[in-house]
Amino acid sequence: MAPVWYERLTEGLTRTRESLQGQLNVLLRKGPDLDVEFWSDLEDTLVAADMGAAAVTEIVDRLRDDATREALPDAQAVLDRLVHEIAAEIRTSKADLLAEKPLVVLVVGINGTGKTTTVGKLAKALSDEGRRVVIGSGDTFRAAAIEQLRIWATRANVPVVERERGSDPASVSFDTLRSAEAQDADLVLIDTAGRLHTSPDLMAELQKVHRVTQRESRWPVRVLLVMDATTGQNGLVQAREFDRALGLDGIVLTKLDGTAKGGIAVAIARDLGLPIVRIGVGEDVDDLRPFDPDEFARALVTGA
Repeated sequence: MAPVWYERLTEGLTRTRESLQGQLNVLLRKGPDLDVEFWSDLEDTLVAADMGAAAVTEIVDRLRDDATREALPDAQAVLDRLVHEIAAEIRTSKADLLAEKPLVVLVVGINGTGKTTTVGKLAKALSDEGRRVVIGSGDTFRAAAIEQLRIWATRANVPVVERERGSDPASVSFDTLRSAEAQDADLVLIDTAGRLHTSPDLMAELQKVHRVTQRESRWPVRVLLVMDATTGQNGLVQAREFDRALGLDGIVLTKLDGTAKGGIAVAIARDLGLPIVRIGVGEDVDDLRPFDPDEFARALVTGA
């Protein structure tokens, strides 16, 4: 664990942690007894952090079993186990999806989640690690997106493939794949236009981009959804629709520093069954990092 990153993570989760710790302290002030009221209040506290009812039920059930099996003496002993149980709930596959070589990644999401910025940050970080990256500027409807990716491509010293504004996004994917092959790249990151999951026409267009990318790519194609943590449970509804339309492979969770409901990461892992590939806690390139369940759970609950 990089100490500097952990400091950023704990700082980014401050709002969630302070809210959660405040409620847990209320529980402790009620007394040490592990009675029905304690377990009910613990469930309410975790749900309030947006961890989701299903995940919370499983976490509390495991804690209750531990308390009985190991004769835990009081409420404090139970809460001391909370970090471990949260980490267990969000632990998925250990392999980093983005470590696969060669690889094509289609980055999707609704407007305003930080999708284009995420593509740029990934390009910079992975290029710095030695990956041969090519970016595809598939958001052809928003001039600012094209400009953003040019700036990130310059920072990362990687090529960006683009067409004029209003072009067919699927054609950008096609051109990007051919360019990547010609340049012996091993990672393609394709940005897409943000779209509402409730718009059938826009989702159909995204499905076309996905089909063309899969058909034309000689490499595995993965779909990453960028989610804004501040949307909480609404983000889960969006994610389910994107998953239904495209078959998602992973989640990038951004803006964790802007919410008191950072527990949404738990709900994502439990309800969607998808790995959280990266998390973001700020605007700097170093504020988007691989997701580690253990350090996330510790930063969420204790910050120590």
